[in-house]
Amino acid sequence: MTLTPIQKRRLNAFKRNRRGYWSLWIFLALFMLSLVAELIANDKPLLVEFENELYTPMWMNYSELTFGGEFDTPADYKDPYIQELISEAGGWMLWPPIRFSYDTINYDLPVPAPSPPSAENWLGTDDQGRDVLARVIYGFRISVLFALVLTLISSVIGVMAGATQGYYGGKIDLLFQRFIEIWSGLPVLFLLIILASLVEPNFWWLLGIMLLFSWMNLVDVVRAEFLRGRNLEYVRAARALGLGNRLIMYRHVLPNAMVATLTFMPFIFNSAIVTLTALDFLGFGLPPGSPSLGELVAQGKENLHAPWLGITAFVALSLMLTLLIFIGEAVRDAFDPRKML
Repeated sequence: MTLTPIQKRRLNAFKRNRRGYWSLWIFLALFMLSLVAELIANDKPLLVEFENELYTPMWMNYSELTFGGEFDTPADYKDPYIQELISEAGGWMLWPPIRFSYDTINYDLPVPAPSPPSAENWLGTDDQGRDVLARVIYGFRISVLFALVLTLISSVIGVMAGATQGYYGGKIDLLFQRFIEIWSGLPVLFLLIILASLVEPNFWWLLGIMLLFSWMNLVDVVRAEFLRGRNLEYVRAARALGLGNRLIMYRHVLPNAMVATLTFMPFIFNSAIVTLTALDFLGFGLPPGSPSLGELVAQGKENLHAPWLGITAFVALSLMLTLLIFIGEAVRDAFDPRKML
C-alpha cells in the first residue's frame, strides 16, 4: 500500500517521538507474548514422547491409561507416578518455561500461601497458591483484549453518533444532546452492582454494559468537527452537485474528524483497562478465579504481609498504562500539523 505525502509526514512525526515509538514496539511485543500465554505458562507439557509416539497434552486430553497408568482419569503430568511411567518407557516431556497455568494451585509449597518468590514460582503465589506470574500474563491478555474490543466498538458508535449530530444539526442535534446529558448522568457503578446481583458477570456481559456508556467519549469531538466541516466550501459544492449526504459525510467530512478520533483512541483504550481493573478490584468484574490484574491488586491489599503481590500488580499496571500513555502522546504529535514540518 502506497502512503500519501501527508501520511508519510505523520508517520515520520510519530517516529520522531522516540519514547512513543519504542513504547509501541515494547507494548506489541508484550501483547504478542500474552497471545501465546499457553505456550509460556501451562500446567501441561507442550509435547510428550512415550513409546515412540508423540502426544500434545495442550490440545488433547489423555488419561493415565495412555501412559500405562491404572485409572481412566485425566493424566496429571506433575504427578511423580506419571513422570516415572514416561521416563521408564524412555520417553520425555517438553514443558513451557512456567509450569503453572493461571488457575493451577501449587500443593507442594514449602510455606503457607501466599508464598514468596522462589525458583519454582518466580513471582511467588497468591493466597490460594496460584502462580502470580502466570496470572499476570493471562490477566494482561484479558485486559488488553477487553480494552481493544471496547475501544473499537465504542469508537465506531461514537463516530456515527457525533457525525449524525454535527452534520444534520437542528432538532436532531438538540434532542441527541439532551439524551446524552441524561444518559451520561446515570450512575454506572451502581448499575453494575445491581446487575451483578442478578446476572453472573463475564467478559461479554461486562463489555456490553461498558459499551452502553463508553461510546459517548468521542461524540463531542466528532460532532464539533462535523459542525465545522459541513459548511466548508468543498462540502457545499459537493451538495450542490447532487452528492448524497452519506457520501458527503464519508468522503469529505469524516477524514477530518478521524484525526481527532485517532488522537483520542489510545486514551480511551487506557481508560477501558483502568475501568476493568477497578471493577475487578471491587469484585464486580470478571468471574471469581479469572486471571485479573484488578483481583491481584485486591489480593495485595488483603495480604499486606506478602508485599510481592502488591508490587507485582503495581509494576504490571504502571508499565502497561505508561506505555499506552507514551503511545497516545506520539499519536497526538503525529496528527499535530505544527509537528509534521
